[in-house]
Amino acid sequence: MRASALLVCVFLFFLLRVSAQVTDFRQVDFRKADSVAQRYPNHSLRDLKRLAGKLTMPLPTEEEKFRAIYTWVCNNIEYDYALYVKNKQKEKYSNREELKAWNKKFSALVFKNLLNKQRTVCSGYAYLVRELASHAGLTCVIIDGYGRTSQANLRGSGKANHSWNAIQLNGKWYLCDATWSSGAIATGSLRFIKKFDASYFLADPALFVRNHYPSDSSWMLLQHKPTLKEFLNGPLIYSSAFKYKINTLLPETFDITTDRGKPVSFQFASNSGEAIEHAELYGMGIANSTAFYSPFYRDSTGLYCIDHTFSTKGTHLVHVLLNHSYAFTYTVKVR
Repeated sequence: MRASALLVCVFLFFLLRVSAQVTDFRQVDFRKADSVAQRYPNHSLRDLKRLAGKLTMPLPTEEEKFRAIYTWVCNNIEYDYALYVKNKQKEKYSNREELKAWNKKFSALVFKNLLNKQRTVCSGYAYLVRELASHAGLTCVIIDGYGRTSQANLRGSGKANHSWNAIQLNGKWYLCDATWSSGAIATGSLRFIKKFDASYFLADPALFVRNHYPSDSSWMLLQHKPTLKEFLNGPLIYSSAFKYKINTLLPETFDITTDRGKPVSFQFASNSGEAIEHAELYGMGIANSTAFYSPFYRDSTGLYCIDHTFSTKGTHLVHVLLNHSYAFTYTVKVR
């Protein structure tokens, strides 16, 4: 595996790259694929061809085969937070040769942990998805770039820190992130909590690019591509934004400045068939610890709107929740 594929959470060239939407598979029932994946818990990784065959032979379509692979990886591979912390040590190396040597050494450790412990970091997830897909006769590549979370790539110049996959199904390219679909690190204990999240499976490219920015911009699978600066300074979004297919989001920047007593309107549109029965704004004043809460309404154009007038000066961390799940976050500086 090349060193460039070892950008940790935090190449092949193709003649045709076609943008596609997850809605291509809206009518597909993935329950059979998921049930096949459940038959092989903790299966050995020492024979990936055999594992790929078990996961895909019972399934008739490319999308179902890939779903079984993806689900198995997400449910059986744990994120290795200690390995992630160890890899951050490479930031002290500025010399190219020293960095190359570090990546080579770390790569060996990544695959040793993956093979023996079924624990890894994002580059290991992306590698395993690619290899299993390839053994199943599917074309899959590793994408390196910038992953955006509450702890990484907020403002600034950005740092390439993440790896994910693009998969070709029925002649079209789709994007997915098995690392983020597999679960999350608990904030307090720093333990990995397994929880499959299909939000990042064959995700809408226009949403995916809000928290995944590829080093090679052609892998956005978009005609109109945001700049890296726009990516780093946009609202911070979470998986609920994918679940409800948020296709408009205003304001467009993470940092907002307003005057005390002047209302700010947070607006969004959903392309999901799933009803949004509750949309609410919750915030905490960073400087003065004042909590606030505002409900939502829909305007004449169908946009969901949440208006709030900030009565206290200072900087506020503001979250928008959809059906009680965090969807996106802003900071608001009140003058």
